[in-house]
Amino acid sequence: MSNSFATGPKYILRGLSLIREPKLRPFVLIPLLINTLLFAFLIWYGAAKFDEMMTEWFSHLPSWLAWLEWLLWPLFVIAAILISVNLFTIIANLISAPFNSLLALRTEEHLTGNIVEESSNSLLEILKSIVPTILTEIGKIFYFVTRAILLFIICLIPIVQVIAPFLWFLFGAWFLVMEYGDYPMANNDVAYDKQRGLMRKNRMTSLGFGGTLTFMTMIPILNFLAMPTGVCGATALWVDEWQQQLDES
Repeated sequence: MSNSFATGPKYILRGLSLIREPKLRPFVLIPLLINTLLFAFLIWYGAAKFDEMMTEWFSHLPSWLAWLEWLLWPLFVIAAILISVNLFTIIANLISAPFNSLLALRTEEHLTGNIVEESSNSLLEILKSIVPTILTEIGKIFYFVTRAILLFIICLIPIVQVIAPFLWFLFGAWFLVMEYGDYPMANNDVAYDKQRGLMRKNRMTSLGFGGTLTFMTMIPILNFLAMPTGVCGATALWVDEWQQQLDES
């Protein structure tokens, strides 16, 4: 077991492999469909509105800072993409949370060979998990919003806003590993504070996983696969490494 940045991307690739497994495909379908529809809307809406919004924003830029436009434009493009991806990821996961929990469960069963008896009725599982999983997602939204407010403020401060895209990337990477790592660990009754402690203990692996997944959400076609890949990859990371660490602690 190693806490290295390179470990994170390895499990994203593992997730891409797992979503092609015949036994898991039925459980990948609904998260994949939800992610595809929301990202398709994001691309359509973003393309239609972004240029208009940027033109309006730069019209309020003081004349003595007009020279910054050439620098701020590409940085704002990156920041807007990261902000939009994070927001749509939250919405997509809120909608598909029960299905993601089921996908994590089935992935763990596939990886370990241990069948959970009460998982025999998939529809009943989903219905029973709707309320607790949605409450968990709302807690994640609160975590995201309380920290995103500070980043939004940084985006509005001249000069300082240059670092905003990098801060959004790091925050997005951390949030995504928390988002997808929660599914397998919640299935194993790991409390949220223990989850975060385990991720902080493996900070480089966590950032490598979340950072790679963030890049994936920014790449057309691949972004549609990001949600099920994140769930399956995080489950494999839990099974291979983090579960043992938690047992030993």
